[in-house]
Amino acid sequence: MSSAAEQMAANMSWSAFGKATELRQRIWFTLGLLIIYRIGTYIPVPGIDPVQLRAFFDTAAAGLGGVLNMFTGGALSRMGIFALGIMPYISASIIVQLMSAMVPAMEQMKKEGEAGRKKLNQYTRYGTVALATAQAYGLAVSMESGGLATDPGWFFRAGCVITLVGGTMFLMWLGEQITNRGIGNGISLIIFVGIVAEIPAALAQFFEAGRSSLSAATTIGVIAMLIATLIFVVFMERSLRKIHIQYPRRQVGMKVYDGGSSHLPIKVNPAGVIPAIFASSLLLLPTTLTTFGGTEGTGPVLGWILANFGPGQPLYLLFFGAMIVFFTYFYTLNVSFKTEDVADNLKNQNGFIPGIRPGARTAEYLEYVVKRILVLGAGYLALVCMLPELVRTNLSITAYFGGTSILIIVSVGMDTVQQIQSHLLAHQYEGLLEKSQLRGRKGGAKKPRKGPARR
Repeated sequence: MSSAAEQMAANMSWSAFGKATELRQRIWFTLGLLIIYRIGTYIPVPGIDPVQLRAFFDTAAAGLGGVLNMFTGGALSRMGIFALGIMPYISASIIVQLMSAMVPAMEQMKKEGEAGRKKLNQYTRYGTVALATAQAYGLAVSMESGGLATDPGWFFRAGCVITLVGGTMFLMWLGEQITNRGIGNGISLIIFVGIVAEIPAALAQFFEAGRSSLSAATTIGVIAMLIATLIFVVFMERSLRKIHIQYPRRQVGMKVYDGGSSHLPIKVNPAGVIPAIFASSLLLLPTTLTTFGGTEGTGPVLGWILANFGPGQPLYLLFFGAMIVFFTYFYTLNVSFKTEDVADNLKNQNGFIPGIRPGARTAEYLEYVVKRILVLGAGYLALVCMLPELVRTNLSITAYFGGTSILIIVSVGMDTVQQIQSHLLAHQYEGLLEKSQLRGRKGGAKKPRKGPARR
């Protein structure tokens, strides 16, 4: 028998959506800010030669340039003011989260509540400025050495750094506004919209390549692989391992309440798309400057890195898969699902796993279960990210058909839909409460209770 929440979710319709005024306002606010983001990707950085830039990305679209361009929503290929995208903020936030799990002072700060969270957010912003400044300066120097700047010099470098860092900080502000006043996670939605907006152009380019250089069987096979990968990702992202939790009988005053039971859900992939993004960022970092600057004048070390750690190379795929597995375990056990904290919360709520003692024994059991679940989760992430990467590189198609982009689209889309459903359920509950209150008042008005007459 379905629960009341499931019945209400089944009864959702467009009429219920039309009555949710606050939800509509949040959606329109989110769409407005995302449109501003897309407009900013077409505003170019001053001092860039558009002809040379177009020629560079025509040759680099199937390699590193295409991967970087995917994370910026096409702004890098146009060298817009949002060319760095939101990746410096994501990298800074991941670094701060990892440090808060390893550094005792930052871990204590994380437990201080709202004040500690504000301090960590401030550290994340400082880290974003530092990373964006370093990346913008490196990008400006690389564009000068690659012949993409019309007037090279310190004036061009300063203008490029100020413009790109300002664009990244503005994107960070947009993401925070969407999270607080809109619907969904703002930072994730910015990456999601950037990928989705460039998919039509990527499809047109793919079908054009299929008509000229690829066979019909290959084109149909790639499309079938993308659909199968999409279905597989949706299935795995919704997969859970439920651990039975029992609550004992308790006495409040003179009343004795029976014990209840529930489930602790553990996702097969608790880390989400974070390991894939972090592994991609670290692997792309040493080759970004050499790609923009060209292979002329590079040393033997940089030349070897560019030759062996480019997308699709064996060493690239090997380290990519190993880093995905490492970050999946590390991020899950230290950030997203800390077994000690979960065990302490269960103990404070008087809950326990049947057959397992509360406290340290529960933490050991949860760690035992999570590590074995992550064997499947890490393998799933590595498989989804590496197989489309291999096919994409061998067929010279764009990076928008890679496994990382599919993971981002599915995870962000599912999270946004769940938040919309939560807002609709809350609106329906409010409507039921208002109706019950009105009925109570109406019923009470029929037979007013008269007090004793005064003399």
